[in-house]
Amino acid sequence: MAVRPEGTPCWADAMFSDVEGAKSFYGDVLGWTFGEASSEYGNYTQAYVDGKAVAAVVPPMPGQEGQSQWCLYLASPDAAATAAKIREHGGEVLMEPMQVGEFGTMCLAREPSGAVFGVWQAGVHEGFEAPPEQPGAFCWAEFFTRDPEATDAFLPAVFPYTAKQMQDAVMDFRLFEIGGDMVLGRMKMTEDFPPEVPSYVNVYFTVDNCDDAVARAAKLGGVLRFGPMDTPFGRFAALSDPQGANFSVIDVTTTVGAMPQTTDVS
Repeated sequence: MAVRPEGTPCWADAMFSDVEGAKSFYGDVLGWTFGEASSEYGNYTQAYVDGKAVAAVVPPMPGQEGQSQWCLYLASPDAAATAAKIREHGGEVLMEPMQVGEFGTMCLAREPSGAVFGVWQAGVHEGFEAPPEQPGAFCWAEFFTRDPEATDAFLPAVFPYTAKQMQDAVMDFRLFEIGGDMVLGRMKMTEDFPPEVPSYVNVYFTVDNCDDAVARAAKLGGVLRFGPMDTPFGRFAALSDPQGANFSVIDVTTTVGAMPQTTDVS
């Protein structure tokens, strides 16, 4: 698998104070299996579907305990150069680029509206191995933001995105593309979101049946936040896991309606 183009989502992980609980939940809901915890790297544990890496879970480092959340990593050929661009365009570097053995180099950042994301410069670990249509695999992600103007200015300044705005009277939604391929979305957070919920990145995982996945999640202590809902992209639902991490599930084979109209953004 070739290293992904700059700006493409390439990996996702989450810190959980109860890693075994997270493994049990995602194993049941998404069909993940787990590798051995890597004690050299803080008990970082990779998740797999059919032997292909899809994500990772890790216990928090001392002093980093807090609500669990998924972190999306965007591909970079040079993490240090990307970190400099992040600063230059109003973002904040939370963790300076750090080499992780031979696996690659990581950096954590916050965009101007407050959403935290990662940057990954691949070494031997190139990122997701399972294709997005495979149940259990990462499929899509969106920056949920309270300040879309700030996010919309920042993302294409740091990464080589072109943007399209969805023509929708109700929803303020933008798509970011690389080479004509949709790679990322941006959603304006409405009043439906409690004021204490900050901007964040929402990750989507593929499932073969959205309603069944929601039922499994609810049975295991997950909370349904939205949906299930039919869209032209698939039937999806937004959930929180028992430790508070937000994520969505989508069945991309069940689509309803015509694809929305978009206009190019200069």
